[in-house]
Amino acid sequence: MKTSIATVSISGTLEAKLQAIAAAGFQGAEVFENDLLSSPLTAREIGALMRELGLACTLFQPFRDLEGMPDDLRQRTFDRLERKFDLMGELGARDVLVCSNCQPHALADRGRLLADLAEAAERAGRRDLRVGYEALAWGRHVFDHREAWGLVRDVDHPALGLILDSFHSLARAVPSSSIGDIRPEKLFMVQVADAPRLDMDYLSWSRHFRCMPGQGDLPLDDWADAIRRIGYDGFWSLEIFNDRFRAGSASGVATDGYRSLRLLEGGINRPAQPVPALPTRSEPLGVEFIEFAASHAEAEDLAAMLRPLGFVPTARHRSKDVTRWQQGQANIVINCEQEGLAHSFDMVHGASVCAIGIAVADPQAALARADAMRIERFEQAIAPDEWAVPSVRGVGGSLLYLVEAATTQAMWAHEFPHPLEPAPAAGPALSLDHIAQTMQYEEFLSWLLFYISLFAMRKTPQVEIADPMGLVQSQAVESANGAVRFTLNGSLAHQSLSARFVQNYFGAGVQHIAFACDDIFAAADRAIAGGVERLAIPANYYEDLEARWGLAPDLVQRMAARDILYDRDGDAEYFQFYTRAFARRVFFELVERRDYGGYGAANAPIRLAAQARHKPQFID
Repeated sequence: MKTSIATVSISGTLEAKLQAIAAAGFQGAEVFENDLLSSPLTAREIGALMRELGLACTLFQPFRDLEGMPDDLRQRTFDRLERKFDLMGELGARDVLVCSNCQPHALADRGRLLADLAEAAERAGRRDLRVGYEALAWGRHVFDHREAWGLVRDVDHPALGLILDSFHSLARAVPSSSIGDIRPEKLFMVQVADAPRLDMDYLSWSRHFRCMPGQGDLPLDDWADAIRRIGYDGFWSLEIFNDRFRAGSASGVATDGYRSLRLLEGGINRPAQPVPALPTRSEPLGVEFIEFAASHAEAEDLAAMLRPLGFVPTARHRSKDVTRWQQGQANIVINCEQEGLAHSFDMVHGASVCAIGIAVADPQAALARADAMRIERFEQAIAPDEWAVPSVRGVGGSLLYLVEAATTQAMWAHEFPHPLEPAPAAGPALSLDHIAQTMQYEEFLSWLLFYISLFAMRKTPQVEIADPMGLVQSQAVESANGAVRFTLNGSLAHQSLSARFVQNYFGAGVQHIAFACDDIFAAADRAIAGGVERLAIPANYYEDLEARWGLAPDLVQRMAARDILYDRDGDAEYFQFYTRAFARRVFFELVERRDYGGYGAANAPIRLAAQARHKPQFID
């Protein structure tokens, strides 16, 4: 895949944008006219900079309101086009994007549209330039790529071709099968953008809510496959209008853009056709462990929360100040080393999750995928007798270890040979259900893309959760078997629990860990008897619960006595029990799923309000 991105997609000066685009690995860039007009460098100097950076100028854009202008404006329109041709010559751009006319006084006569496009092509051809015509979803008379292709086809000039933009076609639900009618040599450029499904006018939707492939809801796989089938071999270029991206880091957005195109190349929700030579996504088979960085004092406080949940310290590391805690299938590692990444993590963030181990069938294949997606590996020196586990950088500078599923028992036996206490033999067993990660709102889509581009994971629909101090955006990514689930959370409200966590934590990270059990009441009773500090739920909640679901009064009383929350989806049921926060950061949840696939979003405002009543727990 030949990769390109429009400079309008990222923030900064034109020079900084081009440098970020080149550093991210793109082969080309579309130069947006406003970026050029605001640059102190001349078009010739910008062209020289692009060549120095190894970037092709894939497109100069946009030229607006060309075809169908009334007679008194037509000559001025073509004079303006000639000026842009001069600029393109200095810039080193061969193609210009001409988008369909949006002016209310534009003429609808097809003959006039054909004549104007033919005139533009003839003028471009004399300069060895080309005109790419694009149907805007809100165009005055041409708003469908089928109509745009009909005009390009009928003009039949070598300097006139079509530009396809995924947003303009898919927002209007134009069938992707219609792309099969386009001759590949007449398709000059493919522009790519995803978007969430929104019920609003096309212009506002496009200008503010476009996002990277994989971050939205458009059926890009079918669209991209249709383009490949006709034999298109040109650039695939991102054109993203998004207020969040314009406020973000140019290098970060450019890297996400490159990653999203590689994701599209291999297929977002299913393998691309034909299948490209690209490492496939690894299936995450489970969370093998969660590692906390902590001082000795913090480790004691953490232990006081883990023991009531049924965890016991079962073994010590062969050579490091690291302890393995077990409960059922769940493993927590507490790292108290005084040097290395965990120590640095604790110094910066305080006691917190510094690493997560994901079991995969082939760690090296997962690393190859990470390399293809420009995901940073993490490498550090290990002792000759240590078990080597590859890792990549994750949320908030933490690590994701890629653990070979077939050798996990051997890994634990090798790395933790010094026994401490026997694993619990009785009581409700736990397994990991999901991990909630909280981040800056501006990073939300970036980390969503990280997970779905690295692993074979699906995303759930976004939801907005009402915190007493503002809205929180939340979305989950899940493996097909449900063994690995991450919920991602971010908020623009500075006093929301999510925002306060990020402030107190000094960055993004794991805010809560949910463990699954088969008997929520027994697990909650064990935690309460062990002295865990639990989240208090108001009596009003239970009165409403009984009325809303028609639950038996004795069941509601049992839940109220233990501060257990409840949700239902059809006949599927979900029970939740929350602890207070450890070290003003991380809290734990116990859940029981009875064929329930969600995360209890209906209860989130109740939980957040309860946590808000303990605000001193989360800020200094």
